[in-house]
Amino acid sequence: MKKKLSGVFDIIGEILAVVIVVVFALLIIDANYPFLSNVSWLYNICKIIMQYGTLVLVAIVGLEAMVKRNIVFLIIFCALLALIVVFLFFPDTYQNFLNLI
Repeated sequence: MKKKLSGVFDIIGEILAVVIVVVFALLIIDANYPFLSNVSWLYNICKIIMQYGTLVLVAIVGLEAMVKRNIVFLIIFCALLALIVVFLFFPDTYQNFLNLI
């Protein structure tokens, strides 16, 4: 069961990684040669993928790694991931974090 679930997370992670790389490339090219910003709905989708896609990718890869480990590590990882997601709903906290970087 663990091996099947790890394989599913692996495939999802690989697909998501390719999508994120394509979106980053499109946005970087768009910064110099504006073509994407002319289509506002597509540009907004790309910005959302850029902002939250890496978090989703880290979550998928982390779940893939934790499925192979002890249940305690999986619970700790899921709790930390839930903490991150909950604090994303508090814009002030997220903005303060971004200001640190």
